[in-house]
Amino acid sequence: MPDDAALPPPSNPAAAAAWGRAAAHPGPPLYAALDLGTNNCRLLIGTPSPGGFRVVDSFSRIVRLGEGLGTTGRLCDAAMDRARLALDACAQKLRRRPVRAFQAVATEACRRAANGPAFLARVEAETGMRLRVIAPREEAELAMESCAPLLAPQDRRALLFDIGGGSTEIAWIRIAPDGAGGPGRPELVGYVSVPVGVVTLAERCGPSCFTEDGFQAVVAEVAAQLAGFEAVHGIAREIRAGGVRLMGTSGTVTTLAGVAMALPRYRRLLVDGQTLCADAADQALGDLFALGRDGLAAHPCVGPDRVDFVLPGCAVYAAIRRVWPVAQLTVADRGLREGILLRLIRADRAPRRGRPA
Repeated sequence: MPDDAALPPPSNPAAAAAWGRAAAHPGPPLYAALDLGTNNCRLLIGTPSPGGFRVVDSFSRIVRLGEGLGTTGRLCDAAMDRARLALDACAQKLRRRPVRAFQAVATEACRRAANGPAFLARVEAETGMRLRVIAPREEAELAMESCAPLLAPQDRRALLFDIGGGSTEIAWIRIAPDGAGGPGRPELVGYVSVPVGVVTLAERCGPSCFTEDGFQAVVAEVAAQLAGFEAVHGIAREIRAGGVRLMGTSGTVTTLAGVAMALPRYRRLLVDGQTLCADAADQALGDLFALGRDGLAAHPCVGPDRVDFVLPGCAVYAAIRRVWPVAQLTVADRGLREGILLRLIRADRAPRRGRPA
């Protein structure tokens, strides 16, 4: 490992041992990122490649950490136990790999819960993983970073949304021309974190989302919460002028893509980066709504674990489309983990202070 590429040992205890192994193992360096959300726990391990990075290992599990949070303001014991088991599985994967740098983040559930700090302290004591609670702005920045490769040279602006478990993040992005005819550099102009997500909506009004009136009520509620962001930034006006890309990164939009593409089973490589016409996405939404609970549970792109979350997520998507009627939707099966990995790789390649570039 070249001297000028070495990182200091990480403060995270779980990563520190892996860092020591990485220093003793020549070869392509490995980086790891973990995202503990309101609904999912996800780990990604990758190594740099010309296009960004190549995935070496990954982990994803629905943990519903935000179960009951909207009512009690606290993480319940069952939810913390589920998350703890998933985090332990991630820690075991990390211990088997010579990871050079690792970062773990937690989002809305741990931001909102009164006992969030105590839970994260317990996680660190029991797994050695130190999770950092990030603010909504950093969520938006990480999502923007991970989705930037999907931008095209003709894009002037991008509207990026992430329908999470406990909140929905919206990022309004300006794209500066690069002067060479390629996609420009994305710049975050504004963001908003709307306190509705698939878990919170499923608990509050999930059954009603299976009815037309209930579904439309959620659409109207979310659209009203987006109106202030639209009033500040005039996004609809920019859409009418052209050159605005709508991008979605969440299980909701990847499911819509899988249905629109009539996939016999979900495949990330076929979905990530696909651009759908909005009519096709709307038709997929209608198809999902028509299936009902049993049909959703049996659908290969949904399944029983996600049946309660799909229609609440679709209602949020429909609200976004109502406020910002863009003709196409770019689907991104990527998010915080990918953004973290890109940052880690870039930081590792940057010249160290006091060392030659």
